[in-house]
Amino acid sequence: MIIKDKTRDEVEEKYKWDLSKIYISEDEWLKDFEYVKANGDKYLEFKGRLNNADSIYEFLKFDEEFSKKSDAVYMYAALKFDEDTSNSKYQDLKGKIEKVLTEISTKTAFVIPELLKLSKEDFDRFMNEKSELKMYEYEFRNILRTKDHILSDSEEELLSSLGKSLNNPEDTASYLRNSDMKFGVIKDGDGNEVELSNINFSKYIMDNNREVRKSAFYTLYKEYENLQNTFASSYSGKVNTDNVIALRRGYKDAREAALFDSNIDGRVYDNLIDVLHHNLNIMDDYYALKKEVMGLDELHIYDIYGALVPDSSKSYTFEEAKNIVMDALSILGDNYINDLKKAFDEKWIDVMPSRGKKGGAYSWGCYTSCPYLLLNFNGKFDDVSTLAHELGHSMHSYYSNKNNPYIYHQYKIFVAEVASQVNELILARYLINHTDDKNEKLAILDSLMELFKGSIVRQTMFAEFEDLMHRKEQDGYVLTSEFISDNYYELYKKYSGNNMISDKEIRYEWEKIPHFYYNFYVYQYATGLAAASYIATKIMSGDKEMLNNYLKFLTLGGSMDPIDELKVSGVDMNNPDVIQSAMDMFKDLIDEFKEIYRSRWLDE
Repeated sequence: MIIKDKTRDEVEEKYKWDLSKIYISEDEWLKDFEYVKANGDKYLEFKGRLNNADSIYEFLKFDEEFSKKSDAVYMYAALKFDEDTSNSKYQDLKGKIEKVLTEISTKTAFVIPELLKLSKEDFDRFMNEKSELKMYEYEFRNILRTKDHILSDSEEELLSSLGKSLNNPEDTASYLRNSDMKFGVIKDGDGNEVELSNINFSKYIMDNNREVRKSAFYTLYKEYENLQNTFASSYSGKVNTDNVIALRRGYKDAREAALFDSNIDGRVYDNLIDVLHHNLNIMDDYYALKKEVMGLDELHIYDIYGALVPDSSKSYTFEEAKNIVMDALSILGDNYINDLKKAFDEKWIDVMPSRGKKGGAYSWGCYTSCPYLLLNFNGKFDDVSTLAHELGHSMHSYYSNKNNPYIYHQYKIFVAEVASQVNELILARYLINHTDDKNEKLAILDSLMELFKGSIVRQTMFAEFEDLMHRKEQDGYVLTSEFISDNYYELYKKYSGNNMISDKEIRYEWEKIPHFYYNFYVYQYATGLAAASYIATKIMSGDKEMLNNYLKFLTLGGSMDPIDELKVSGVDMNNPDVIQSAMDMFKDLIDEFKEIYRSRWLDE
């Protein structure tokens, strides 16, 4: 008998989000869609006019009204599509608004170049002439920051029109990984032949049967080795594009260009890597522990992804998960919890998996809506943790929208993972402290260790690799497959320590990582978890000042530079102590796991 996911209609209504808070009917959606479609050309009416206080204010008010509607129109279509990606009706709605918004983006290419013809003195004068413009002072400052990096109108228009072409390396790599590559067949633990893919690789690399893991590892990377030159061509093209555009815009390198938007000093990036370099001995301890618990003489890469303790048989209903998360997060105060209840009472959450539903989980909203959460809840600890994580995002968005005008409602990516990780860490510690089951404690600690290994150590290695490749290409090196693979392999060995054998096939793993096409994105996973660790540790120790500062941080949206927002919460990302505190927490988790694991022998 084949067990299939429920259809959307078979899922109980109480487990579905309520999108009527965006549009009460699709007729209402269509009305706003027609508005967006019909009014995009109005942007062009401002071309050549952004040179006085009245016109700039008129433009900003129109842009706000238009953007609120277009955000809502797009989000509704995308959320309906994610409910069931096989539904052709919502494929069509999403495709229509995407096409319209792409066309409109080319019509707004003139805006920033035109505003940049103005000086700081001009903006100061405009704000004095029209007091309504004073709220835009931070935005004007950010626009002026880009003054030395904006090209001519025609050049900006050209780059905007080349958007699809410039994304071609990423698209090519994605098609290779997800469509064209054929990895062959392996045998699962029951001896059945299964076709390996990038999608199911994670299942087999975590299998309890070592031969299955080993077979999956070698089979997958053999195909990546076969296509190494194609991937090298794609990736080197991406790196070259980043470097050329960055230099053409007047940045010293691609990294500075990528960090510029959030006004992040390169020292933050270097600080992260430097602190990790001084703490890589932790990986010796971690992999020694893995080897001990798994009972292996040699620990290979294909061994490291398996859980150290058997999957807990414990399962949770969604109602139980809700109560656990609410109890755990009560440490954040009554106001936070009362606001958090809205996510459940007002049906922000789409809970259960169903046929065709988008996989994974996310939190997403717009200024005129609540922040919606998509889950695929299956009742395991990871699902409870995911609920807490996504609620962290949602509460950050809720407070940002509530406390800021539209122009400042969206916080930067640099701080986007802080609130989610704070919630996740608080939940994990709560569960550890509220169970006497040593196996459950070990499972949670194992999950946390994997979080730190994956989000701080591994992402910092990725960040160093990405920086290295861009610098080498800019210095005139040709990024051949051999050059890229050799450098990746050396970094992998460095970040893995001495208690794990770095099998040579991992030299091709860089081909498998889509984030290398995201332009210096990955370091933020590490800095985000580091900041969250610092905040959560102090809150859980009873530091009321940190709690109050953190709650204030959640309200800031995009009204300040993200580095300054974190300073409001009491975190200075320029201070190595923040990264160090995260590595200390990682070490403490390893030691706590050892103590509980070895104490089980005394119980037997």
